[in-house]
Amino acid sequence: MSAQPPPTPHSGGQVKAQRRDKREVARAVSAVVLAGVFIAFALLNLKQVRVDWIVGSGHAPLIIVIAISVLVGVVLTYLTERLSRKRRRR
Repeated sequence: MSAQPPPTPHSGGQVKAQRRDKREVARAVSAVVLAGVFIAFALLNLKQVRVDWIVGSGHAPLIIVIAISVLVGVVLTYLTERLSRKRRRR
């Protein structure tokens, strides 16, 4: 087994690894904070609300109504952007 010299501050690989580690830690902390915000938002919006549909109405937790609305918005945005890209290619 050969002994490797200790890494110096000027070694390129070590610096990149440290930066990557800091980014990974920052992402993990951000993910935990965001998850906490979402959980708090969900817990504050558990009240039942009346939802009026085109052909009727019903009751659902407010957080479900919000989540479905966001999901529909994301899907519509994705489809619109995709259609726009197809038109630009022509």
